[in-house]
This record gives sequence, C-alpha cells and structure tokens, in this order.
Amino acid sequence: MTHGQPQLKKMKNKPVSTLLAMTFMLMVTISTSAQEKLKVVVAGLSHDHAHVIMNDYKNGKVDIVAIAEENQELVARYAKQYNVPKNIFYPTLKEALANTKPDAVLAYNAIVDHLAVAQVCTPMGIPLMVEKPLAISMDQTREMEALSRKHNTPILTNYETTWYGSLQTLKDKLDENPTALKKMIARDGHEGPKEIGCSKEFLSWLTDPKKNGAGALNDFGCYGANIMTWLHKGKKPIAVTAMTHTLKPNVYPKVDDDAVIILEYEDGTGIIEASWNWSYSLKDFQVYGADASYDAVDGKTLKYYPSHTQPEDVALKETYYTNHVDYLKDYLDGKISGDNDLSSLENNLIVVEILTAAKKSAETGKRIKL
Repeated sequence: MTHGQPQLKKMKNKPVSTLLAMTFMLMVTISTSAQEKLKVVVAGLSHDHAHVIMNDYKNGKVDIVAIAEENQELVARYAKQYNVPKNIFYPTLKEALANTKPDAVLAYNAIVDHLAVAQVCTPMGIPLMVEKPLAISMDQTREMEALSRKHNTPILTNYETTWYGSLQTLKDKLDENPTALKKMIARDGHEGPKEIGCSKEFLSWLTDPKKNGAGALNDFGCYGANIMTWLHKGKKPIAVTAMTHTLKPNVYPKVDDDAVIILEYEDGTGIIEASWNWSYSLKDFQVYGADASYDAVDGKTLKYYPSHTQPEDVALKETYYTNHVDYLKDYLDGKISGDNDLSSLENNLIVVEILTAAKKSAETGKRIKL
C-alpha cells in the first residue's frame, strides 16, 4: 500500500521542466495508488460472512493472497464457487503468513478463535479485523488488548451496521443538535440461523456456547451494544440487566435464541432486543430525545419524528464508508483516527463487557454493575 501524502510545497521553487516532470510522476503515483488493492489473508471460512470478502475478491475489489482453512470440504467449496487458485490455501494461519506479506488479516472463524488469530498476526505487526463480536469473554478481550498495545498493531471488529447510511446520518444529526438520549432501542435478528439456511459449518459453532459465547445474545446483542457505546461517545452504562429464553429448544438446545438486555446510563436507558425468533430479518435502531425521535429502520431508511407528528424521511449523507474493505484501506493509510469508532478496539472492549454482564445477569437474575 502507498502511505503518506504528496508534499506539494517542496515543488515551489523548481524550474518549469522539473515541475512538469514531477507533476507527471505525481499523477502516475496517485493513479497507481487509487488502483492499488488491499492485500489480505483470510483466516477461516466457517463464518458465512466470508462470502462478502469472497465476492469482493471475485469482483476485483480486494486481493486475497492466502486463505487459512483446515476443513478441506470448505476449501473445495469456496475454491470452486469463487474460482480461487488451490495454491493460495494453507491449513494454518502461520503457514499462510510465512508465505505472504498482507496488509491485513481478516478473520472469518468461530468467535472463540479470534484470540488465536491475534496471537499469530499481532507479533508480526499485521493488522487484524475480526467479524463481530470481538471475543467470547473479558479474559479474551484483555489478552487481545494487551497484544494490540504491546505490538502496536490494530485489532478491529467488523459489523454490517457500521456501513449503514441511516446510522451514519443519525450520528451526524445527533452531533449537530446534541440532545439527551433518553431512550435507545435496538431490535436485531431474524427467524433463526438454521431457518434462514446458514451453512452447517457456521451452525456448528454459532449454536455452541463454548465457541460463540452465547446464542442470539452474542450474535445480535452485540449490534445494539456497539451502536449505543458509539452514540454515547465511548461511555459505559452504569449497569446491565438481562433475561434470555430458548424458545425453540428442539432447534437450539445449547444456547439462548432470544434475549432482552437493558443498559442503564446516567441520563437514559438502552434496550437491546436480540432474537432468532423474529418473523423476518431486521436491524432497527431507535433514538428518543426530549421532544423528538429518530428511527433507523434499515440501512437506507432514517425517519425523523418531531414530537408526535407524522415522520419525515431524512436524506442520508452522501459520503460515508459503505464497506469494510474501503474503510480498512483508509484506516491503514492513516486517514481515519479510529477514536470512538464503531470498529475500534476501545468500543468493542466495552461491547464484550456489556455482553458478559448480560450473560451473568440472565444466569443469576441480578442487575450487574459495571
């Protein structure tokens, strides 16, 4: 990747011929930089979100230089579906990184294995982006944080909702007109991972509490915790109270498939409704202020409710990151600070703390102070 910006001020007193030559070289450099693809190593293919990065590869948006996956059935399936050369597959991440020099590692494996990926790539100084949530426990997050700090290497978390224009616009509106967030409600989920046809490899760990940390509570509770922490500018809730159910025990006998998490803030409340029992797929986020409210119905729809009147459709901002590849490229180029960012380690440490407290609350029936 090309780092840094051209230093145009240094051209000030150069002869015209030199300026023309330098200008041409600068134009070539900028053109090359603009066309340069992010080079990544993919760690694992058992998370169905891997299809996103594979489609980016198929469409020429990213350069996958290696894939670490030991399951040969998955290797054969992905190689055939996306026309991936067999020689870029490796059984382990260590072998993949020994033969390549990527800009970053993208992890698409079980949540419990994110720490193992970080243990391999951070000592090598290779940035890591994992699929949400960051980890299954506070012990894991603390170790990942220590690795990131020690090796000065970023560990980021990817959420689908980070690339929603509705939420990016909502944040701008709240920043323009600060108001007390009296209540926030996040409704996230779908009919269930088995019901919507998730792969057997994905289901094998998504429905295992030792590998996913929980069921719907982790899978979809993380979205609300992530966004609420972002809108509160990195402030933790005072306490967490939660309850969980397994409404389909014959389908998900080991984990919860429905969770309600209540976050107490000094000046308001956050309610997270995470479920594999919705009648349809949804990611709906609502914010209520003193006399008005917003509803990010989906990624492309934001409605504004002035008092109790009919809603007004809000025009979405035009410039924002719509995918994790463009974001990651600019992040690595130093164009994004990452402070209070939805993908940031700081935010996602709090997310895991909230989810951990929610599990404890659901198990004990008690309000858990942070």
